[in-house]
Amino acid sequence: MNLEDLYRLLRSEHVQAQGIVDTLEEPLLVLDQGGCVLTANRGFYETFRVARDDTVGRSLFELGNGQWDIAELRRLVGEIIPKSTAVVGYEVKCDFPTIGPRTMLVTARRLVHPDNNSTSILILFEDVSERRHGDAQKDILLAETRHRMKNLLGIIRSLANQTEVEGLSAKEYRDAFLGRLQAVTEAETLAMAGGAEADLGVLVEQALMAAGPERYRLIAGPSVRLSPRQVVPMNLILHELVTNAWKYGALSKPGGLIQLSWRTSEEQGKTLLHIDWGEENGPPVSPPTRSGFGSRLIDLSAVQGLRGSVELKYEPTGLRVHITAPVEA
Repeated sequence: MNLEDLYRLLRSEHVQAQGIVDTLEEPLLVLDQGGCVLTANRGFYETFRVARDDTVGRSLFELGNGQWDIAELRRLVGEIIPKSTAVVGYEVKCDFPTIGPRTMLVTARRLVHPDNNSTSILILFEDVSERRHGDAQKDILLAETRHRMKNLLGIIRSLANQTEVEGLSAKEYRDAFLGRLQAVTEAETLAMAGGAEADLGVLVEQALMAAGPERYRLIAGPSVRLSPRQVVPMNLILHELVTNAWKYGALSKPGGLIQLSWRTSEEQGKTLLHIDWGEENGPPVSPPTRSGFGSRLIDLSAVQGLRGSVELKYEPTGLRVHITAPVEA
């Protein structure tokens, strides 16, 4: 059933017309040429939580104390529809007092009454708020996946360049390279999955395993159990720090070393976790001229994910990072 069929059905004044239209789940309105509501279906009343007596006979833009007085909708009804026979998929955003922010796709058709040449406007509303939110989440996931793949290729390139070849057979080189690559993929899998294990020490060791025990010094603090929602952001931070070390920092050249330690403190009745990351014997570093995706991801993960803070210092001897977060587990 298209919009014109719906209009003809309503105009026929058949006793079953309103009942048939009410079976439509999508909210529907019929406006007269002045913008007043001639009729609405049950989907409209239920979706926007309004009563029939407060709707029919009133101007669309006065409904619900003016909640429908939306600039995009005024433009649609006042400018676009008079010049077009039909409009499909016109996007309207509004924060409705009864149901909150919504993104609606509006489909409308201008129809002329053959008896008196007057016009009516039949409007359908499709709520695509969840779809838009899902699309945004997919875009974020896709951007992060692309970033991870780029970082992973950089790590593999670094592994290939740093694996010794002098005095090794092809098989020995292959075994050494594939062994390190396996460690990288295991750490990457853990970071992508979020990890069911919430012990900080386990997450740290998993993140650093690809570097090899000779490339990092771990000064373990007290046992810290992370809350389930803190595991993913902590993994993301550790992953980014290790990745940057492979690409630009201590792990990018032989002899480079990472030192990581953590401790806890009691402040104002809360337990705080302090993590210190330092790099030594790597290439000289300097503050970046712009903030890349990796540094933004670290900051976002620390502030919004861990509900803490992070400080990055680009010292000539190597990157220094200090992370503070509440212990929630």
